[in-house]
Amino acid sequence: MLMLRWSVIFLIIALIAALFGFGGIAGAAISIAKVLFFVFLALFVITLIAGGLFVKKVKNTIDDTFSSTQ
Repeated sequence: MLMLRWSVIFLIIALIAALFGFGGIAGAAISIAKVLFFVFLALFVITLIAGGLFVKKVKNTIDDTFSSTQ
């Protein structure tokens, strides 16, 4: 969530800089915001996939443990 927060902060900086006519600063800030957002998005998707796989593995292990004790 920290990375997403920084992405939003840079987006706000870019909007304020563009409002006051600082095109170079606005362009740099929006570029940083884009990079941070896509890195956050990629890490989020990887975490979702890894979490889903991990939950299945743990559930199967628990099912196997309880079925063998009965």
